[in-house]
Amino acid sequence: MAQPQLTFFCELAPEPLEKLFNGRFVIDDLKALNATLSLGILDFSPTRAELVKRLNKVGVPVVAWLLLPVEDGYWFNIDNYDKAAARYQDFKAWTREHGLEWAGVGLDIEMDINEMRALFERAGRRAAVRRLLRKFVDHQRVARARRGYQALVDEIRADGYPVESYQFPLIVDERSARATVLQRTFGLVDLVTDREVLMLYSSSMGTWGKAILWSYAPEADSVGVGITGGGVDLPDAIKADPLTWEEFTRDLRLCVMQGKPIHIFSLEGCVAQGFLAKLNTFNWDQGAPIPVGANRVRGIRTAFTALLWTLERPWVLLFGLATLIGLGFLFKQSEPPQDKC
Repeated sequence: MAQPQLTFFCELAPEPLEKLFNGRFVIDDLKALNATLSLGILDFSPTRAELVKRLNKVGVPVVAWLLLPVEDGYWFNIDNYDKAAARYQDFKAWTREHGLEWAGVGLDIEMDINEMRALFERAGRRAAVRRLLRKFVDHQRVARARRGYQALVDEIRADGYPVESYQFPLIVDERSARATVLQRTFGLVDLVTDREVLMLYSSSMGTWGKAILWSYAPEADSVGVGITGGGVDLPDAIKADPLTWEEFTRDLRLCVMQGKPIHIFSLEGCVAQGFLAKLNTFNWDQGAPIPVGANRVRGIRTAFTALLWTLERPWVLLFGLATLIGLGFLFKQSEPPQDKC
């Protein structure tokens, strides 16, 4: 089997970013792998611009992974599409100022990072749950956000950049259910982009991780693999140990068996664990066992899709309940009279 198309996520502030790329070893490894870098645009600093210029000069493709300040949610979500559009305008001005070249633009669609943290903090959990319940019943937000983000996607394409979106895999089940439950509640946005990357990070999914990856991979344009280390600071309750080399290569092989490109989170994690250099001599022809539990994951997904479909249409439950009550009443009325002794 040929090596798949590889893209590495990199999400670092200026100082550690400069340190990571100090010298040529990381860039040389990326070139040897014909890999793309999805660079988190945490800021518009000179350090970040100079790195992009270096990568442009040596021919390493760079995707601009757009991010917001933490106070604005960090990732893009249903409530900050106006800030996302403004961020893109700032990005374009920065790009023109420094003469930067991009292979595409990435939109990371996730829950507001502040809401996520509040859910896992005892002091703010109750208020966070109340906010989610209020969002669940607000249907209008979905249409507004989709229009806003689709307009942004159209503008990015008009500027000559392909657009890729980074999505939680559950968006696929919501799409199948023709529902908006997860979008309303957790701030996801179902977008049409040139490439949808499903974030199938087995390190965050416990013993079911590899089976979940195997189940969702066929429906991804590219599979997000990880986490090898790095990333933003998250509550302890949802932190997980980075993948080992054995776990990492197992996930890579599962993606190859599905014939999928791979997005790896993260470059800095791979460098820290020595994975990047090892990939240059990696045997892509070797397969991996199909994960135990894959059929069970498929069954759970089917049930979850049905639940989303029902929650989107609560009148179905009310109609079914009313029907059962009505049938019970009719049967009771039609019971034959009892013989009297």
